Amino acid sequence: MPDLVSKAVREGLYTHVVGRRILYYPELGSTMDEAARLAAQDAEEGTVVIAGVQTAGRGRQGRSWISRPGNLLLSVLFRPRVSQLPFISIMGGLAAARAVRKVAGLDPRIKWPNDLILEGNKAAGILAESAIEGESVCYAVLGIGLNVANYPDDDEGIAGIATSVNRVAGREVSRESLLRQLLMELDDLYRRLSESVQDEENGPVAEWTGLLDTIGRRITASFGDERFDGEAVGVDGHGNLLLRLASGEVRTLTAGDVTLSGTGASDGPPPG
Repeated sequence: MPDLVSKAVREGLYTHVVGRRILYYPELGSTMDEAARLAAQDAEEGTVVIAGVQTAGRGRQGRSWISRPGNLLLSVLFRPRVSQLPFISIMGGLAAARAVRKVAGLDPRIKWPNDLILEGNKAAGILAESAIEGESVCYAVLGIGLNVANYPDDDEGIAGIATSVNRVAGREVSRESLLRQLLMELDDLYRRLSESVQDEENGPVAEWTGLLDTIGRRITASFGDERFDGEAVGVDGHGNLLLRLASGEVRTLTAGDVTLSGTGASDGPPPG
């Protein structure tokens, strides 16, 4: 077991579900694909797949995922109930924000639907995929790519769009500590999700909504060939974006990319 994982565990990884099994690969095509493969082989809930480098990582809507050494690239296997499934992605963004705040002392925000933002630029991407059979969830895989060490200005593809924890903190932040805290936050949120999924006040959406940078701003939201311009006026109980169009109609968006109107700042390529 490599230093990144062994040190994180050795210095105190206290979880109930997340991290029951941790697998590390120096290089892997995609942690999402590996976690899904393991899930199909009945791997236990809480299995974590971590890669030093990904060669075929992906983000939302099939984008490639830029994966550099020195960052955190991981996927976690869950076996949630159908009622819990809409909150898995929200849980990932919230856990990443908590970990960065507690370990690095920074003040992350979240750009809907689930990009972690530091000083206006993207520091992490979150992706959730699931397999459903009938009315049952076979499994859900939550992928998190957190930029820790790389300096995006060195890469033309993400310069001016992405950033990293180290860059914003102005120092080298321990990846081991970030990993350990991230897994513990995921474990805490997943446990609470089982207890309070119907409780909007105490569930994950309330805290997540408080971190959203998108609410109250004029945006352009796009998904596939559809495009909507308006004001982001809030989110519903499942984290879907409520967009007020020029006509006054409020449209509910379940997914999509968001661009702040007039800034040109968009979702961009996911970090890795």
